[in-house]
Amino acid sequence: MTIATETKAWRFALVGTPNSGKTALFNALTGSRQKVANYPGVTVERKAGSFQTVSGHRVDLIDLPGTYSLRGRSPDEEITRDVVLGRLVNEVPPDLLLCVADATNLRVALRLVIELKRAGRPMLLILNMIDIARRRGIAARNQVFTSLIGQGYSGT
Repeated sequence: MTIATETKAWRFALVGTPNSGKTALFNALTGSRQKVANYPGVTVERKAGSFQTVSGHRVDLIDLPGTYSLRGRSPDEEITRDVVLGRLVNEVPPDLLLCVADATNLRVALRLVIELKRAGRPMLLILNMIDIARRRGIAARNQVFTSLIGQGYSGT
């Protein structure tokens, strides 16, 4: 007789600057099986979906609105900040932040990356568009990220 044990799904949130590729990654991971959910009191939307890891663990994934800083004041930036920092009532903070950064525009992304790291939340840095950056002569070096934020990156 096999006893099934229920395991809690992991909650991951995609966060990054606008047009960094968060939604493309979201669609690739979830197979575009997403639902749109409104946050109470504002018209800003976020996408939510899920996928299973190769080991069979379920991951609930949130695609947050793009922001340049956790200090932003627009409604979408406030939502992103509040989700990242676990400030929304009745919303469990993400277990892991997937910080998507555009490798062709690292100077813009780096501010947010450093703010997210300082927030003390578990984070994985994902550099997107590395192929385009290389064609433009831009090289991202893991050692640089390790010295700046204490960790390297994963690339797409």
